Amino acid sequence: MSESTPLPFASSEGNQSVFKPQQDDLEVLFAEAFSLLQGKFVFCMNHQELVVQLDNLIQQRNLKKIVCEESRLRATLVEAAAGVPALKEFSPGEPGTDLKTCDASITGCEYLIARTGTIVLSSAQEKGRTTSVYAPIHICIASVDQLVYDVRDGLKMIREKYGNALPSLISFASGPSRTADIEKTLVVGVHGPREVYLFLVDK
Repeated sequence: MSESTPLPFASSEGNQSVFKPQQDDLEVLFAEAFSLLQGKFVFCMNHQELVVQLDNLIQQRNLKKIVCEESRLRATLVEAAAGVPALKEFSPGEPGTDLKTCDASITGCEYLIARTGTIVLSSAQEKGRTTSVYAPIHICIASVDQLVYDVRDGLKMIREKYGNALPSLISFASGPSRTADIEKTLVVGVHGPREVYLFLVDK
């Protein structure tokens, strides 16, 4: 009577899920993962605090030319900035400011992947993804209701949002652009922004 030989590595058969269960709040998970990827995370209680924090960044980095191609986001920022002296004239995306000469760009996003610290962008946003790629500093503004746990959750939400009219491009940005192709030395900002800021607004 023959007997089957036991598998030497029974746990390698792929019977267990590769997805880690959620343990902490999504905001905490995202902040930790995003920071590990050299992203800079800022939590804001509301839009008034957002413009104050944004003003601090603009002043500290001496940002003069800021592009924001998303009209709804720009209107929200201008309205919220009315009570902040340094931002009374805040008008990113004004004529004469483009990606070739700007210091920074401001965009929204589709969703945030908490487990991996990833920003989900799509071509359905105004000007597509170019605004977040070509500027040296990318500032992304999102709200807590855009947080999802994993990539599959984000893709599911996008399918539900757009139905059969899916954007032609859905991209995942995890921190600043970086590569180690040359002599295995990590270089930041080669194929995209060298700095990425994520301002998360609690609504």
